[in-house]
Amino acid sequence: MFKETTEVSRNKFLTGNYQQCSITVMDNIADPDIRFDEAGICNYYHEYQKAAKEELLPSPEREKTLQSILENIKAAGKGKQYDCLIGISGGVDSTYVAWLTKQWGLRPLAVHLDNGWNSELAVMNIENIVKNLGIDLYTLVINWEEFKDIQLAYLKASVVDIEVVSDHAIFSTMYKLAKQYKIPYILSGTNIVTEYIMPKSWLYSKMDFANLKDIHDTYGQVKRKTYPSYHFLKHVYYSAVLRLKPVSILNYIDYDKQQAKDLIANELQWRDYGGKHYESVFTKFYQAYILPQKFGIDKRKPHLSTLICSGQMTKDAALVELQKPLYNDADLATDIEYVLKKLNLSRDEFEHIMQQPPRSHSEFRSDLGLKKKYMELLVRTASIRKIVRGLRK
Repeated sequence: MFKETTEVSRNKFLTGNYQQCSITVMDNIADPDIRFDEAGICNYYHEYQKAAKEELLPSPEREKTLQSILENIKAAGKGKQYDCLIGISGGVDSTYVAWLTKQWGLRPLAVHLDNGWNSELAVMNIENIVKNLGIDLYTLVINWEEFKDIQLAYLKASVVDIEVVSDHAIFSTMYKLAKQYKIPYILSGTNIVTEYIMPKSWLYSKMDFANLKDIHDTYGQVKRKTYPSYHFLKHVYYSAVLRLKPVSILNYIDYDKQQAKDLIANELQWRDYGGKHYESVFTKFYQAYILPQKFGIDKRKPHLSTLICSGQMTKDAALVELQKPLYNDADLATDIEYVLKKLNLSRDEFEHIMQQPPRSHSEFRSDLGLKKKYMELLVRTASIRKIVRGLRK
């Protein structure tokens, strides 16, 4: 079944005559937004360079800014049980952030989402991380029947970003814990040098609860009673009242992914999963099977392209990686059987879902417009306050 990914099947996802970036491995398969200049260089390369120039500070200034951030975190957490929150999935980035917080003398509360899809290796890695670093772990064990029903709704809706279901829950929980423990800083492993590039059409906003609710109301059957939500009013409360400060902390260090892997393997007995976000059985199946088969998307391309742009990989090495199969036949057969059984889907039901044409998230309700207007209001009122302060001087 998986062997449909041939040159013939690939062509059905082409947005024009095939073209690959002359520097990265981004191409025009399943990507309507890619553009190439006269030298054959894609827009993603130029966007990366712009972001790196604007957001990655030079070494002396970067170190000074990092020290200032750490001092602010420690000052804000003085007298409290924790001074920052960190998400921990068992992947490279979140594990390295956990290790760094202890090197910096911070007192993090680690937050993990148990959505029923953790691999055995992920469970072992997380246990080793927490034990070796001596940090507290809060695990959100989500109601499986609710969670499964929302995932199934996303599958039936044929929208691209099924991972919204997990990400929305973990982000909502982290904001809730930030309020509960009065922690103003959330440190994340998101960063420019290893994961900046990603076509917009391949993702959707993780915090658009109106979109999630509409998809689930349309295709779901189980009522949401305990599933964590982050609706518009919570967005206003957390941003304006609590003034929570998410920090992409890896942007303030010289972050090398392979060096980070080697370090956490030696220091924390961490073991590699063989793919980005493959610590989750469902995420592996989603990225290595559902996305390429139904949407023509291979997320290895943007991941590898980002590493090329940051100088952590050559294009030749990336092309070798892309030649490797996303799944071997034995693992695919095992994972399909496991995933379908866990979701209570027959093979025919799943095949029917896979044959349905993709739909845009924009076909469902959204609160992104409200959030945009709210942020614009904050900018305008901040400008007014600045003018008033100037007049009072």
